[in-house]
Amino acid sequence: MNIIFLGAPGAGKGTHAEIIKEKLGIPSISTGDIIRAELKKQSEFSKKMKEYTDAGQLVPDEIVIDIIKERISHEDCKLGFILDGFPRTPEQAEALENMGIKINKVINLEVSDELVYTRMAGREVCQECGAVFNSITDKKPRKQGICDICDSSLVRRSDDQEAVVKKRLEVYHEQTEPLVKYYQKKDLLVNINGNNHLKTASRDILEVLSVT
Repeated sequence: MNIIFLGAPGAGKGTHAEIIKEKLGIPSISTGDIIRAELKKQSEFSKKMKEYTDAGQLVPDEIVIDIIKERISHEDCKLGFILDGFPRTPEQAEALENMGIKINKVINLEVSDELVYTRMAGREVCQECGAVFNSITDKKPRKQGICDICDSSLVRRSDDQEAVVKKRLEVYHEQTEPLVKYYQKKDLLVNINGNNHLKTASRDILEVLSVT
């Protein structure tokens, strides 16, 4: 099964993708995670990408498309995969189709802008393993500022600052929301109320995917 998660930044795409990953035994591919890993390399290429991410802008299509094309060619994607953060524009969706990739379901997490700001204000990421926690929602770390998984320090990402979040939301509404209509026309889209509690939204997603 090949699944896409759509939604604004902070909608819970990564969290729900991890839940489905465990249930179905297929990889969750986050373009954001791949790009952030690349940024750590301190190359000229990574410095150029950082200019986009720090400004709340999308990384150019040609870069992201190449990243995804390479990743889904791996052996672990043979039985399916989950895309979190791709496609982000209709052009990227068309590029995915041109790769000959069949998408089975597109989950659109609908979340209010107000809740996005609240969630982003509490989001913390492990510097070592990349695990995500939130001091405001129901994903709090057991020990404040410390990762549950590897005991490393938690930090706020630069793109979670309020001014950057505002820009990211503007970009989302302008460039990514058109994907909702794109996949509606293909009868692949299912809207999920992402304002609900994590367990409720997760139950709704599993129901849609016929996963128990």
